[in-house]
Amino acid sequence: MNTSISDSKVGGKPIIRAWESFSGIYWLATELAYKQDSVINGEVYENDEIYFGFVTGPEPEWGYFSSTELKLLVPQVWELPKRAIAWLSKECPA
Repeated sequence: MNTSISDSKVGGKPIIRAWESFSGIYWLATELAYKQDSVINGEVYENDEIYFGFVTGPEPEWGYFSSTELKLLVPQVWELPKRAIAWLSKECPA
């Protein structure tokens, strides 16, 4: 089977980046919404990428999330490689 990242969708939208956590939560980015300077724990992070997508977990929902915040949670959260994203597909509320 020839599976590419473009085959991976959440709510019918292609997944462009994805993160996973030890607790089983996934952050599934469907678009890069914008970049901003974010203040996290009192420190400024320039050009933080803010993504829109679907977050699984106790209260699954669509929303915005910061790639810098996720990076700061390593090793509890990690970004999935593109070859792993190619196998993701999630049905969810629109």
